[in-house]
Amino acid sequence: MPKITILPHPDICPNGKIIENAPNGSSICEILLSNGIDIEHACGLVCACTTCHIIIKEGFSSLNSIDEIEEDMLDKAWGLTSCSRLSCQAIVMEDDLTIEIPKYSINHAKEKY
Repeated sequence: MPKITILPHPDICPNGKIIENAPNGSSICEILLSNGIDIEHACGLVCACTTCHIIIKEGFSSLNSIDEIEEDMLDKAWGLTSCSRLSCQAIVMEDDLTIEIPKYSINHAKEKY
């Protein structure tokens, strides 16, 4: 089972974290949540928002292929890169991963006016 290294994020994971033995076939979002990393997921993991946007620093090619719906949603994400994925759609296979949670997300339900 692969290892997932989460780079430090000032609010969600200040010291970073390493998750050993991440289960193959699970989404990155599910794995993060089950390991105490409270990544936003406003749509309930159904690819209807961008709050769980992550950047894959290592291991991008080992993930499942991105589909058109995820690509369309990612176009709306803050800080989009060529290695961006929605963590609810990125399925862990066999290779180790290093991920970055962007500093900001677009979560209209959480914004204060």
